[in-house]
Formats: sequence, C-alpha cells, structure tokens
Amino acid sequence: MPSVLLPEGAYRRLRELAEARGLNVEDLILSLAVENAGPEEAGRIYWEAAETLLAQAVEELAKGRLRQASEKIWGAAALAVKAVAFWREGRRLISHGELWAYVRKLVDESGDRELGRLWRSAISMHVNSYEGWATLEAVRDALEDVRELLEKLRCPRGEAGQM
Repeated sequence: MPSVLLPEGAYRRLRELAEARGLNVEDLILSLAVENAGPEEAGRIYWEAAETLLAQAVEELAKGRLRQASEKIWGAAALAVKAVAFWREGRRLISHGELWAYVRKLVDESGDRELGRLWRSAISMHVNSYEGWATLEAVRDALEDVRELLEKLRCPRGEAGQM
C-alpha cells in the first residue's frame, strides 16, 4: 500500500479532524477520497481498501498481533459492505448502525442467512480489537469468515456490488 509522508503538524490536524468525526486518520482519508467520486469509483476505492486490509490482517496474524489483525479483519468487512452500497445504490454508509441495517437488507434480498453470520463474525473482531479476548484460532476463523463474506459480496466480474 502506498505511504504518504506528512509534516507532524499536518498529521496532528488530520488526527483532530478524524477524531471529531469519530474516525481514524486512514478512514478520514478514505472518506475524503470518495467524497466527490461517482458510485462506481467510490465502490472501487472501498473494495480495494477492503482487500488491502484483509492482506494486512494476514500479516498481523502471522506476527501474532491479534488485536491489530482483528481490527483489519473488521475494517475489511465494513469497507466491503460500504463498496456494495455504493455500487448497488450510490449510497454512502457512515455509521455502524447503517452497516448493520445494510447487511440485514442484503440478507433479506438474497435469502442468504450466512451473510449475517459472516458479518457477525467480523463484528466480533471489532470488539476484540478493543478487548483482546479472542484466541489465535478465533481470529484465524474470523479471517476465513471475512474472506468468505467478501467472496459472497463480489459480483461475477470480480467486482463488488452485485450479488
């Protein structure tokens, strides 16, 4: 993933802006990147970020950094759902509640109850990133669940958005 070097003052300002919005700096930057993008481009940006986070989760897991792996697993799932919402409806999801509701909508529309289970596995990793209670096996299982979630959300052309 490309890196950006910023002066300390600029990074502090970005962190302040992010915190004011309830985000981390990376999420703020992603949010700004999709702000004026069309639905297709915004979906593509979120989907690429989801795949990148999933790859980073594998690296963190290999290093035994379970909390970091957990946060990346959760982030990959959340960004994938955001990508689908953009591509299917041009809709921007901004809260955990909106993510939950959208996954419920996908489950209802597709009849695939497994989507809900996979989503809940991802949510458990969000909790684990704060609590640190999950075992290596639990994090590994959640990683596999989120890989499966992304596959279910991927459309036949290999892009997100059409189930």
